[in-house]
Amino acid sequence: MKKGVLLVNLGSPDSPNPKDVKKYLGEFLMDPRVIDVPKWARTLLVKGIILNTRPKQSAKAYQKIWWENGSPLIVISEELQQKVQEQVEYPVALAMRYGSMTIKKGLQELVDKGVEDVYLIPLYPQFAMATTETILVLAEEIRQQHFPNLKIESLPAFYNKPEYIKTLSESIKSHLQGKNYDHLLFSYHGVPERHIRKSDITNGHCKPSDIIDCACCKTESKAHEFCYKHQCKEVTRLVAEYLNLEEGTYSTSFQSRLGFDPWLQPYTDRTIERLGQSGIENMAIVTPAFVSDCLETLEEIAMEGEEIFHEVGGKDFTTVPCLNTDQNWVNNLVKWIEEWAKTPATI
Repeated sequence: MKKGVLLVNLGSPDSPNPKDVKKYLGEFLMDPRVIDVPKWARTLLVKGIILNTRPKQSAKAYQKIWWENGSPLIVISEELQQKVQEQVEYPVALAMRYGSMTIKKGLQELVDKGVEDVYLIPLYPQFAMATTETILVLAEEIRQQHFPNLKIESLPAFYNKPEYIKTLSESIKSHLQGKNYDHLLFSYHGVPERHIRKSDITNGHCKPSDIIDCACCKTESKAHEFCYKHQCKEVTRLVAEYLNLEEGTYSTSFQSRLGFDPWLQPYTDRTIERLGQSGIENMAIVTPAFVSDCLETLEEIAMEGEEIFHEVGGKDFTTVPCLNTDQNWVNNLVKWIEEWAKTPATI
């Protein structure tokens, strides 16, 4: 069976124009794994409220970070695809979960090249309903409807793979070399607390109180395979261990909450504010839930986060870029692809 690879990231509007942003947000927010409420309630919330107010605001944010050659996320992902393709003999395609670069188009590109066995790589280190799961579910739906003879396997969450931790840690070390900072904040994309409970395959390991104090994250369980918060906490722990960070000089937070339901805490914006008010003058921040810089890293963290820090008296605010097209990150992907390719295909 001829093998091929499909890299999949979140997606982006076609332009920072409010019309394109509205179309993109509509697709994104109507995903039942993003806003996981009954369809009637989701429709009322998204189409009746959010899409009447948020697109203009989001468009302004996209305009701040948009590059001459397009969306940073798309441009970086395309460069990553090209670098990986240069190092493997198998066709490598790129797709996005939302937007015009659809998973169907990505699979079609591979099928047109004769591919029968696809290695789907969600470009997210940690598993979450609203990222990895929605990609895998949609890919399987598309396979059944349009490519029934295609075989699709996927790369599991790689948050704790030693080579990934080394690559992430060395990238942080390199970008902070010579920088004077008092605290390193690991900021991850947030999800509603209920997503953690819904992803608990044991139906009992994660309890409401545990989600807040992380007691369940510290207790070994099969639930950790799909527990986003545990996986985020583990990345912080492993990187801190690799870099020999002293306790109290680093912490974990969660960004990008939406609505009024409780999301994973502590919140990044409030944490930045608290650190500045507590006397931290120089801080650095890294965003390990993302492998490519995007709106959430370039605008929400590098712009809004820095503004918050300065407003409360902070002086130096350093953002560590995502792995983007770092050669060691490319090498990680190539290694995982080669390992998969050596495994005999089964029908």
